[in-house]
Amino acid sequence: MSFRGALEPILARLPAVTSPEGHVHLKKKLAWTAGILALYFALSNVPLFGMSSESVDMFHMYRAFFAGQGGTLMLLGIGPIVTGSIILQLLVGAKVINLDMSDPHDQSLFQGAQKLLVFAMILFTALPQVLGGYIKPSTIVAAELGVDPSTIVLLLLIQICAGGVLILFMDEIVSKWGIGSGVGLFIVAGVSQQIITGLFSWIAEPGGNVPIGLLPRWVYLAQTGLPTDLISILIDTGILALVTTIVIFLFVVFVESTRIEIPLAHSAVRGARGRFPIKLIYASVLPMILVRALQANVQMIGMMLSNKGITILGEFSGTTPLGGVMYYLAPINSPHDWIPSLVAANYSSPALAAASPEIWQIGLHVFCDATMLIVGGIIFALFWIETTGMGAKNVAQNVFQSGMQIPGFRRSPQSIERVMERYVPKVTIIGGALIGALTLVASMLGTVGGAGGTGLLLAVSIVYRLYEDLASEQMMEMHPMMRQFFGGT
Repeated sequence: MSFRGALEPILARLPAVTSPEGHVHLKKKLAWTAGILALYFALSNVPLFGMSSESVDMFHMYRAFFAGQGGTLMLLGIGPIVTGSIILQLLVGAKVINLDMSDPHDQSLFQGAQKLLVFAMILFTALPQVLGGYIKPSTIVAAELGVDPSTIVLLLLIQICAGGVLILFMDEIVSKWGIGSGVGLFIVAGVSQQIITGLFSWIAEPGGNVPIGLLPRWVYLAQTGLPTDLISILIDTGILALVTTIVIFLFVVFVESTRIEIPLAHSAVRGARGRFPIKLIYASVLPMILVRALQANVQMIGMMLSNKGITILGEFSGTTPLGGVMYYLAPINSPHDWIPSLVAANYSSPALAAASPEIWQIGLHVFCDATMLIVGGIIFALFWIETTGMGAKNVAQNVFQSGMQIPGFRRSPQSIERVMERYVPKVTIIGGALIGALTLVASMLGTVGGAGGTGLLLAVSIVYRLYEDLASEQMMEMHPMMRQFFGGT
């Protein structure tokens, strides 16, 4: 029996959310989406039973796109889903696993393999955090229950894995019964929460009196006195972060609306015409999740090795790399990561108390992050369109099956594919590089609430596409014939 033949029965037995048998009304989709969102926020506030307050959130700096919440059932966030997708996309893209993504059977096999891989990644992501000493058991809880701390460790592992499985099925529910995807919904929820906190929170920063929220901070500084130097005025007051947030928001909306439109005509209905839009960000900004997730997993490996005394790749203080290869591979998150004076102040703080990197090291750090974002954005964008059925071949087949053709060209999938090949790969490469560069700029300048350039880009793009999905759903509700035309039921 072949490997594929042995794997298919296993994938068929994986637990799954039942797909709707017919059309799901828009109101029901909105209800399912809102319900899952409420459940997500509720689970994000359920603390892990038996966890010590000395525990460290390994993914604190990546919460903007990993979603979830440290110290709660949603500790893992969408990390295992994204990591599983990265691994499978690389294997399929490198032809290690030979799947034809235009074949519905192979698409189903891909989705099943991805789910199986996500289950494995839930365990592999939780184990290092618990056994590596980052998520620590509470000795007080262990003493009160009269059990060994190792029992609490096992209990913590079970809770974290259960939360990871829950978020996997919550994502599947939204994908099948709601609008958009659960992954996108959770990212928007987390980033929105950070931005609202960054605007209105009166809670003071750790070890200080300055409020976290932008508006309360301005009130506080108006009473105590404004900074005097330019860098402090721009950064400490949050003006630079506010301007960056607004500009990025407007720019992403502009880029999302920029597209190339290929004219189409129906082969059987005279006068029936349409256009196939190829957006500038054709693969969306979701490949940026894959790039940042790859960096996060590399950093996690470095932290675990450093925690075990192996510092060949770099030494860590908590979740901050102090040097070595891991410093250069760490993502840029704010001006404090690349402006020399701010970097020096950060490394000389009591929390780190380490030697500050040299200026050339800071420059190399920025160059490495720029390379990973731009080159990684291109690579993952190309993988993304091939594994999600957005490649030229799949698009051509869909257009042909819908009865449409490109005016002036012979009606066949091959001729449509040749036209699509002129645009789709090139636009995908340009869009991947553009979104990578935009992510770098946003990350370097900072954003309101510390959402990060990646998180803000993802949130704005996902909300824009959610708006388009809502408009499309509403149109199909008003005109049922359009739903049948696009293959709905």
